[in-house]
Amino acid sequence: MAHELKLSSLPNNIESAGVLRQFVVELFYGWGYNAYRQENKDRADDLLVRQEVSHWLGQARAEVARQEAGFRREHLPPPSREQPFPDRAAVATAQAYQRMGQAIEALAVAVRNAAVPEDDRTWRRHRDEGETLKQLVAQDLALAESAIAVLREASAEGLDPARPLASLDAIEEALARRRAVLSVLHRG
Repeated sequence: MAHELKLSSLPNNIESAGVLRQFVVELFYGWGYNAYRQENKDRADDLLVRQEVSHWLGQARAEVARQEAGFRREHLPPPSREQPFPDRAAVATAQAYQRMGQAIEALAVAVRNAAVPEDDRTWRRHRDEGETLKQLVAQDLALAESAIAVLREASAEGLDPARPLASLDAIEEALARRRAVLSVLHRG
C-alpha cells in the first residue's frame, strides 16, 4: 500500500513562527483587507471591467484616427501652385473627425478614472457596501454595452464625423449614474 501524502501532514513553518504568524494574520485580516470578501472581489471586478471598457474606447479612437488619416490622404493633398489652399469643406470634415476622436478619448479617460468606494469603516458605516458595489456592477454593464456600440459605430464604413456617435451619450449617462450611486447625497 502506497503512503498517501496529505497537506495536513506537511509541517507548516508559519504555524510555529509565533509572533511572526500573528503579524501575518494581522496584516491579512486585521488591517481591513481580505481578498476573499465578496465586496473586494466586486471592487476588483469593477476595475477590470472599466479597464476593458477603456480599452474598447481606445480601439474606437484608433479606428476614428485611421479613418481621419485616410480622409486626409484622399481629400487634403499637400499644397501646390495650382491649389495652394486646402478645400474648406475637407478641412471642416477632418476637424470633425479629430473632435470625434477627442470626445472618445476623453470618455475613455473618464471611465478609467471613475471613482470606486474606498474599503474603510466610515464608508461601511454610512452605506451598505455590498449593495453599492452591486449597483456599480450594473452601471459597469451599461458602460460595457455602450463601449461596444461606440466601437461598432466608429468601425462602420462611411462614418459621418459631422454626426456625433449616439453611443457616446449612453456612456456619459452611465458615468453620471455611477457618480449618483457614489454621491454623498444619494439615498439608496
